[in-house]
Amino acid sequence: MTTTTDLPLLFLGQGADPASERGVDCPGDLPAASDPALVERARAAKAALGDSVFILGHHYQRDEVIQFADVTGDSFKLARDAAARPDAPHIVFCGVHFMAESADILTTAEQKVILPDLAAGCSMADMATFDQVEDCWDALADAGIADRVVPVTYMNSSADIKGFVGRRGGVVCTSSNAKRALDWAFARGEQVLFLPDQHLGRNTAVLEMGMTLEDCVVYNPRRPNGGLTVEQLRNAKMILWQGHCSVHGRFTRASVEEVRARVPGVNVLVHPECRHDVVTGADYVGSTEYIIRALEAAEPGSAWAIGTELNLVKRLANAHPDKNVMFLDKAVCFCSTMNRIDLPHLVWALESLVRGEVPNQITVDADTAHYARVALDQMLALP
Repeated sequence: MTTTTDLPLLFLGQGADPASERGVDCPGDLPAASDPALVERARAAKAALGDSVFILGHHYQRDEVIQFADVTGDSFKLARDAAARPDAPHIVFCGVHFMAESADILTTAEQKVILPDLAAGCSMADMATFDQVEDCWDALADAGIADRVVPVTYMNSSADIKGFVGRRGGVVCTSSNAKRALDWAFARGEQVLFLPDQHLGRNTAVLEMGMTLEDCVVYNPRRPNGGLTVEQLRNAKMILWQGHCSVHGRFTRASVEEVRARVPGVNVLVHPECRHDVVTGADYVGSTEYIIRALEAAEPGSAWAIGTELNLVKRLANAHPDKNVMFLDKAVCFCSTMNRIDLPHLVWALESLVRGEVPNQITVDADTAHYARVALDQMLALP
């Protein structure tokens, strides 16, 4: 069945928005909840494990999973929470692969980090591989600028990329501290290579640091020399990697205009991973934690259209029944890889631990972990 544009929703597997970015389509509404009987099994397994297990739940997780999390948060907060619990031998990370890698890097050698489903990846993180970034650095060297470029990688990147950045004297950033990271980088170099999310890099540079769109170029790893001339590379202040979030990339300026026409007085609040024209059309822009705090502080009766992942938006709507909280786009869209961590996978992981088995352990090799830790520690030391 073909979905027509006048329908209020695009259902699972039945439609996509041709105006959205390459590789961004809509998987539809949230998947059905798992067998309710699994709830009791999860409770029993967690009780049997006691303090030997520490469960981390990312904000974008399903409700059926998040209810068992000992702490919730964004990726970096959760990795730090894991590091703050050295007494817990098992860390079950309900998130995606790069998050579990960061937890492994920041925890002790004795702790084991477990990802309930190894297929829970991140399309954005996968858009920058180690070999591609090495080739990019060679292109910068050939252009004669590598010695004046400081690499900055978003937390949403693989351990390999964090390690690359650490080796090259760079820093990791989050959506909350991207400006501080860029200020630090520009104090040490004339240009920045920003990985892997072009939108966070562009939005931070232009909206928070006074740069222009012309100061930014986009490096396409699938084209020779990134699809750029030597002159373009030399003149750019921000060399942005051509990567994006498959959820936040769905939102368009038309989404913003449609909700304003439909809901008078609505507040549009979006994540900085959204495209530049979406961010400039919004009223408020901020990280996941910022979005949560903004809703907590909002006036009763106010209306909010949120441009971020559907699980979180639904959770915020349920938590604030005195406010009109809605998804920014008419086509509901969740993070399909994040949603791979469902209750059956969580129960399997916990019951495996009860039996003395360690499933799906995530480990980062010592050399990569060392340099990734260098870049992460530099982020923690930002003024």
